[in-house]
Amino acid sequence: MIAPASDPPAPNPAVPNLLAPNLLAPNLLAQHLARRIAASGPLTLAEFMAEALLHPDHGYYTTREPFGTQGDFTTAPEISQMFGELLGLCLAQAWVDQGCPPAFVLAELGPGRGTLMADLLRATRRVPGFHAAAQLYLVEASPRLRARQRAALGNHPADWAADLRDLPDGPLFLVANEFFDALPIRQFLRDPAGWRERLLGLQDGRLAFGWGAPLPLAALQDRLADTIPGDMVETCAPAQGIAGQIGARIAARGGLALLIDYGGWRSLGDTFQALSAHRFTDPLAAPGQADLTAHVDFEALARAADPARCHMATQGAFLLALGVAQRSAALARRLTGVALDRHLAASYRLTAPTEMGSLFKVLALTRATDPAPPGF
Repeated sequence: MIAPASDPPAPNPAVPNLLAPNLLAPNLLAQHLARRIAASGPLTLAEFMAEALLHPDHGYYTTREPFGTQGDFTTAPEISQMFGELLGLCLAQAWVDQGCPPAFVLAELGPGRGTLMADLLRATRRVPGFHAAAQLYLVEASPRLRARQRAALGNHPADWAADLRDLPDGPLFLVANEFFDALPIRQFLRDPAGWRERLLGLQDGRLAFGWGAPLPLAALQDRLADTIPGDMVETCAPAQGIAGQIGARIAARGGLALLIDYGGWRSLGDTFQALSAHRFTDPLAAPGQADLTAHVDFEALARAADPARCHMATQGAFLLALGVAQRSAALARRLTGVALDRHLAASYRLTAPTEMGSLFKVLALTRATDPAPPGF
């Protein structure tokens, strides 16, 4: 996928037969992107991702049901109830360790179908005072998903916000599972003469990726020490902005944020991918009809979250430290046959290094003066 740094292909925004039906139809989003490129020039990868995922009429998240076995991917809360339960108990114990503040905001970013929060609330309902002190907010812009979340939560009081900045003041106890991986990224290829950005243009009437001219970039100056020509670095300004808001809020007001996603400590290499029906696919084949993600750069999140204190573990180590093996054994005693097999497979999938256990990481944010949260 990566062209040699010395001779990158350039996007071509000026081509004939821009909307030839046999090339772009019937994908309306592809036609929209082609018109935009023809009018304004190539798009960054971040601009393409934003359109493909969030376009109001043709975007992936605004038009499709992506979750579960009938969708395009399955997240940890859909794999097993234990995931949400243990995250909830981790938040509740941190609340106790911080002196049981009498009022706090309990929030989730990107709540999906509401499964994680429903499991979290069920697991914490017997923690004295926790639910009474919590003001629940789900940060979700999609009206369709808000309706699914409301149904999942039943009668539990909840409010919705379109943006993290809309949350009320106070200590913040927050969870974000597979939220940051879907935020738009930019990709830069190191070249002897600077950095070339990956762009989306047109070639022979079709959407095609290429590379911009090499330029010096102050924002990537520090990556010159650990990269060589031909290496790729990904950046995600929206992720850093959100992590900065969370970190500043927790450093000032207290609380705990659990950010769970797949990725590593520092970005290196091409991790951009498209997923449809649980299989990898060409991201340009049908824009708006496949999920687009990239690995999360946890070092960038941690830096952005300063002055909050950061704690990090693999998902497997985190869940095992919280007692997932004991919880799994307790649930297994009630099961037999196929149900037992599925339960044991789910436990393995969440924690095994060859499954989600090592690829997925948990970054926790607390005040510098607060104790490390459970699991770290």
